[in-house]
Amino acid sequence: MAPKDAALEEYRRRRDFSKTAEPQDTGGGEPGEQPSFVVQIHDATAMHFDFRLEVDGVLKSWAVPKGPSGDPHDKRMAMPTEDHPLAYREFEGVIADGEYGAGTVIVWDEGTYRNLSTRQDGRTEKPFAKALEDGHASFWLDGHKLRGGWSLTRFRDGTDGRREAWLLVKRADERASRHGTTDPRRARSVRTGHTLRQAAEERKT
Repeated sequence: MAPKDAALEEYRRRRDFSKTAEPQDTGGGEPGEQPSFVVQIHDATAMHFDFRLEVDGVLKSWAVPKGPSGDPHDKRMAMPTEDHPLAYREFEGVIADGEYGAGTVIVWDEGTYRNLSTRQDGRTEKPFAKALEDGHASFWLDGHKLRGGWSLTRFRDGTDGRREAWLLVKRADERASRHGTTDPRRARSVRTGHTLRQAAEERKT
């Protein structure tokens, strides 16, 4: 099994693609010149933001209950979820009742990112996949809404029997602000301009 196929095994296992419109990864979603990121709002059983970074041909993913904040003092909990295919960057719509993750999804932000992770000398770039494996990754987002330096830091590895957990934090740079995250029910898709309610209603028509 190819590394990417192995990475997406859990994604495929959880879904019945005869019932969900989510992408099955049929060869689309090729990597660009710079790795991409996407933040989706997911009105599932519990409303949350899904933060996804392109790494080694898949989207490494975290559920962020309160969403990313532009305030460096707001440390946002980020819970890792299964890897998603690159084609998921464009997914918006309604996941049917009874299916895994049932609920409405919109693309709140998207763009590219740059790796800012360094080795111990502080000057040599550390491969991004290795930085995540080691539990701390720094990166610069170039999105429509999220810009500037950010970091993901693992503070619980799951060996204590609890779920692995990370913190998503904005760096104190020129793109930082005192504003927290937008109200997810008022937020609009960067692709269609739709709110969650409008996206759900469009599915019914």
